[in-house]
Amino acid sequence: MTAPLLEMRSITKRFPGVLALDDVSLAVRPGTVHAVCGENGAGKSTLMKVLSGVYPHGSFDGEILLGGEPVRFASIRDSEAAGVVIIHQELALIPELSIAENVFLGNEQLVGGGGRTGRRRRWAGGVVDWDRTHHRAIELMARVGLRENPLTPVKDLGIGKQQLVEIAKALAKDVRLLILDEPTAALNDDDSEHLLGLLDGLRAKGLTSIMISHKLNEIEQVADAITIIRDGRSIETLQVRPDASAPEAERTAPAERVDEDRIIRGMVGRDLEHRFPAHEPRIGEVLLELEGWSVAHPDDHDRLVIRDASLTVRHGEIVGIAGLMGAGRTELARSVFGRSYGAKHAGRLLLDGEEVRLRSVRDAIRAGIAYVSEDRKGLGLNLLDDIKTSVVSAGLERLRTGPARVVDAGREVAVAEEYRRSLNIKAPSVTAGVGKLSGGNQQKVVLAKWLFTEPRLLILDEPTRGIDVGAKFEIYGIVQRLAREGRGVLVISSELPELLGLCDRIYTLAEGVITHEFTRDEASQEALMRHMTADVR
Repeated sequence: MTAPLLEMRSITKRFPGVLALDDVSLAVRPGTVHAVCGENGAGKSTLMKVLSGVYPHGSFDGEILLGGEPVRFASIRDSEAAGVVIIHQELALIPELSIAENVFLGNEQLVGGGGRTGRRRRWAGGVVDWDRTHHRAIELMARVGLRENPLTPVKDLGIGKQQLVEIAKALAKDVRLLILDEPTAALNDDDSEHLLGLLDGLRAKGLTSIMISHKLNEIEQVADAITIIRDGRSIETLQVRPDASAPEAERTAPAERVDEDRIIRGMVGRDLEHRFPAHEPRIGEVLLELEGWSVAHPDDHDRLVIRDASLTVRHGEIVGIAGLMGAGRTELARSVFGRSYGAKHAGRLLLDGEEVRLRSVRDAIRAGIAYVSEDRKGLGLNLLDDIKTSVVSAGLERLRTGPARVVDAGREVAVAEEYRRSLNIKAPSVTAGVGKLSGGNQQKVVLAKWLFTEPRLLILDEPTRGIDVGAKFEIYGIVQRLAREGRGVLVISSELPELLGLCDRIYTLAEGVITHEFTRDEASQEALMRHMTADVR
């Protein structure tokens, strides 16, 4: 068999009170896409930070070999010099700089480094050759399928194109091993397909990649091999397809068929017979009613982002909204949540049959509406806070006592501890920082924050984005429990199977217009997509 490009042998990494990685081993063949799968908190990102020098040599036990030679990275700069480049889920781009400037950020093309000398600007350590920078940027952009002007500011690009800028940036560093951490978590289906196709093309040209993802269908589609990590230990490596880098006579087919169910079994240690908990809906009277709801863009008041939308959510009902990126799903949700998006709102909003005018987020909370944002790190949490502070932050009034209305610190801890137990938030205590929690546990903290306000209506915007299958199952159970308690739940998701498995009814949205309403029995992926792409002009 062909020798591995990368070997990680018996990697053990400890943090105070936590064994994050316990004797993990990994071997990656050259010219392949190697997936690393596991539940949130299993140790995937920690392993990649060890590999890329974020956690320097000496801070962990074990050995790393690249091309058969031991390596000891003291920093990210060291790993990049060896051709190991990591692209984190939170992109490391500067929005105000151009595509070309971002592609060569920290790797500036200086005068005297070859190429044509043109317009100059002083830079620390030398003078940047801007003509060479722009010409090389165009070449790299072409390799990743990005056809923008290299002078375009990154802030003017969608998230899918920003991912391509990150990959072009990696290619500019003569990358041998490209690590992608949740590369499609924030992408729509078209951008995800383009990115997976790009990885396939780079593989055909000999580039080796490691991909971390919770989207098992994508893993199954693109990976040559999958290493599964559970509770900080490497459990197994599954060969998805024959090793294309091996001589033809040595190529062997996988011993078993690797599909989503097989990957899940390795991740959670058991068969997951059902992706959604069993649920028998108990639907009551109408809770939320929107009539003729229209919302203008906050900067262009003549442009309607939501047009004449009407929908209902009943007590005990889980209602979904399906739409493509840009259809207005989040804008609709935020406009209901105290007009936190948009201008010139028109139409009626009724709660339990009574029209209400919610002019602020405070009004919405007091009326019994809660909103879990799709951006849990940017809008859902303060990553500098601990769990207890985060859990009670939206309902502090419920903890104030005495004439001075001071927060009762004892009750604060008790409330947070109750939610930690009931939602199975995996943390040593409620004083742990939320920034150190896995994505699934962070999402549970956001849910706890809004559940503490005891809402009548809970709006969930992409509630399981970037979360593993085990944590998804737990969150689905929480949503169903809320419905059984008589609350209404409005769910926005880009994953149509999630809406089909979770919701009692589904509305489709296209260009700000509700195009259809489906019952559970009527809905299918094909029918939803047909109405999500309807011409509403």
